[in-house]
Amino acid sequence: MSIDLYIQQAFDPTPLPGLGFKNFRKICDNGFGDGYNSFAHSMAWFNNHLYVGTTRANFCMAKVQERTIRRAADIAIWPIESPDDIESIYKLDRRAHIWRYNPLTQNWQQVMRSPRVMGIKGAEVDRDVGYRGMAVFQGESDPQPVLYVSTWAASRAPGSRLLRSEDGKNFTVISQPGIIGIPIPSTRVLVPFKGRLFMSPTGGAAGNANKAVAPTIYETHDPVKGEWQAASLPGFGEPENQGIFMVCPFKDRIYAGTFNCEGFQIWSSNCEGNPPYKWTKVIDKGAYRGSLNQIAICMSAFKDALYVGTGIQGCGIDTENNIGPAASELIRIFPDGKWDLIVGKSRNTPDGVKKPLSGLPPGFGNFFNGYFWRSAVHDGWLYVGTCNMFSLMLPWLSLQRWSMQSRRLVEQVGVENIVNSQSGFELWRSCDGENWLPVNKRGFGNPYNIGVRSLVSTPYGLFLGTANPFGPRVAVRQNGQWIYADNPLGGLEVWLGCN
Repeated sequence: MSIDLYIQQAFDPTPLPGLGFKNFRKICDNGFGDGYNSFAHSMAWFNNHLYVGTTRANFCMAKVQERTIRRAADIAIWPIESPDDIESIYKLDRRAHIWRYNPLTQNWQQVMRSPRVMGIKGAEVDRDVGYRGMAVFQGESDPQPVLYVSTWAASRAPGSRLLRSEDGKNFTVISQPGIIGIPIPSTRVLVPFKGRLFMSPTGGAAGNANKAVAPTIYETHDPVKGEWQAASLPGFGEPENQGIFMVCPFKDRIYAGTFNCEGFQIWSSNCEGNPPYKWTKVIDKGAYRGSLNQIAICMSAFKDALYVGTGIQGCGIDTENNIGPAASELIRIFPDGKWDLIVGKSRNTPDGVKKPLSGLPPGFGNFFNGYFWRSAVHDGWLYVGTCNMFSLMLPWLSLQRWSMQSRRLVEQVGVENIVNSQSGFELWRSCDGENWLPVNKRGFGNPYNIGVRSLVSTPYGLFLGTANPFGPRVAVRQNGQWIYADNPLGGLEVWLGCN
């Protein structure tokens, strides 16, 4: 596709009708009244309530980390008002929250707030800065299904923990720091499968939340006893796999997608026999797009196939590894291992020419959709939500590290036009996996809603939680100068969609 045609498709000024938008209503905004609640990082339906785990002050920590968006592009002023040094960051209240919603009374209740604990440097720190994973699971010691929550620990905290709740109101720590006995800061997924709970550690030095110290899948029959075993070899035996990003059951097997700078891999196993199990490689080299499909970010089983959304760390541009910018793709995998390209760029593969069956180029035609971040099935439809951060960030960025083609796209359209017409995540849906309709392309009316971070199907409808790190105060230009101003649109939002 020529760059001019890409520009025409990605920045068509004709407004879309926003199919299905009228069916969504906002049930929470401004981070539950606290703009530091940036991400609705985890979500689960348990005992007829919705549970949402937050991660706090994401951009504050990013500002002082070596490997951040700040390194990805020179920034004249940081997007939000934030301390300049790590010691001041640790003085912020970054204690993560868990909130629950009763759809009958339409009321929210905060049921968990991270405590402070003694840190590894001998001073008190916030134990949990995020609640990254949630799963409803009944282990061997559980009298009934309970809610499990995995935490994201600050770098000076002892390590990630696993929390457990039988009633959804009282949460108990049931693991040692690190969960599996090594100093891991976070776990990316918690997934039940065949009577076991599966998880994978993530996070490493210098603030890299995507690489793993141990890129391994672990399992347990009994989380209460903490008896975790390795279900896979580290990186499935391939050192280029630097993390396990997503795990999803499909038919009688479990599938795992990796973080790999040569292109993600997809592996599957029936998890029978003794661990570590035998795993089979299903997809290699980012479905033959290479590094531009660096990560398999989201997975959903839908109508006898597994759908995988892709991305590049850094919301579509990884300057640490000189990858991108590029928009995301969607592929479809069948039980026999055959696969289709659904949304993406046509290319030759060992299986022949692959063309996007939807007719849509990467990012659903939006160059700035760097992730297909979350997907879910609800009421016979497959929903996919994107992450679109850089369209909003453009006023604060220098594009010198971007490719000439990418810079030309931005310069030809204009930064102001992009910000005004393209900011905010997109939500799309399909009833057959090939024909896609936009539900909304503007972050549900809030440009600071950069991503769909959680999606959960329930009897009351489809719940959607956003990523919105632009609070409490955001940088705005006034009389030719940058100042910080209160941002009532900052902080995560939660929406409920009903048909």
